[in-house]
Amino acid sequence: STLFPYTTLFRSIKEFLPGLSIAILISLLAWFLGNLFPIIGGPVLGLFIGLLLGIILRDSQKLKAGMQFTSKKVLQYAVILLGFGLNLSQVFKVGVTSLPIILVTITTALLTAYVVHRVFKLDSEIATLVGVGSSICGGSAIAATAPVIKAKDESIATAISVIFFFNILAALLFPHLGSWLGLSNQGFAIFAGTAVNDTSSVTATASSWDSLHGTSILEQATIVKLTRTLAIIPITLGLSVWQSRKNNTKEAFSLTKAVPNFILWFLLASLITTVSMSLGVTPAVFSPLKDLSKFMIIMAMTAIGFQTNLKKLITKGGSALLVGGVCWLLISLASLLMQKLLGLW
Repeated sequence: STLFPYTTLFRSIKEFLPGLSIAILISLLAWFLGNLFPIIGGPVLGLFIGLLLGIILRDSQKLKAGMQFTSKKVLQYAVILLGFGLNLSQVFKVGVTSLPIILVTITTALLTAYVVHRVFKLDSEIATLVGVGSSICGGSAIAATAPVIKAKDESIATAISVIFFFNILAALLFPHLGSWLGLSNQGFAIFAGTAVNDTSSVTATASSWDSLHGTSILEQATIVKLTRTLAIIPITLGLSVWQSRKNNTKEAFSLTKAVPNFILWFLLASLITTVSMSLGVTPAVFSPLKDLSKFMIIMAMTAIGFQTNLKKLITKGGSALLVGGVCWLLISLASLLMQKLLGLW
């Protein structure tokens, strides 16, 4: 009997290993290609490579357990490590200039996703994931939110694909739109940081502006984007509470039961980062953990792609594009309008 736990562990490893190994190998390729093409990014590439592999090896039972473990548990571990990239005091450093714009754009996206979902009677999972991904930080926000609302793989894949599509549009169009509108360097940095979904796409958009104008706004745009990322904390907590109330209407509400353990660990990681940096620890100390988190998100997206039904993905694509498109348009307008009101443009 004393050997039983070890036997069970050995069997679990043996069962998970084939799928887990394939997910790691694909993720290494996606990570490499993502660095070559940052406008696309590793998670999107992992998702699509996994999707193609899933079509070829759909009936492979050997890979099933490992892919399921990767898409669920590895994703949660990735979110925990994501906390080491969040310095909570960053909000106060950004100051009053961009914070009101960030709050307005996030609120705009979430309300828009909810209204479009209600008016057109769209899938609530997809509307939530696209709304959160559009408002906060693309793939990372979707990764943090999906386990909380227990989203299906098809919903996650659809949301990631929609975010990717509008990221590409933003990186290609926004630098020229900013020039045409006569935005200042500071104005475009705020615009890129608040209206572009994913961090890698913010980097690509800001770099394109720098190339066009011979400026250096990349760091400022990134700071705005990272501050916006902090909204993951209240959003995931709020969704946890909402999901708990929705599923346990007859039971007494308990915050500790409502919030998943991985979100609590994520908060702890964020607090450790914040306190450490306030004591003089350099951000470089946490860089390996941040990189590991990014790689694990690519692994999870690869496994999600592998398990996604392409037919369902295509069927849900139209409604997801509608939510994403309206969110993207209104976020952009809200960012520009707030800059106008605050005298930054």
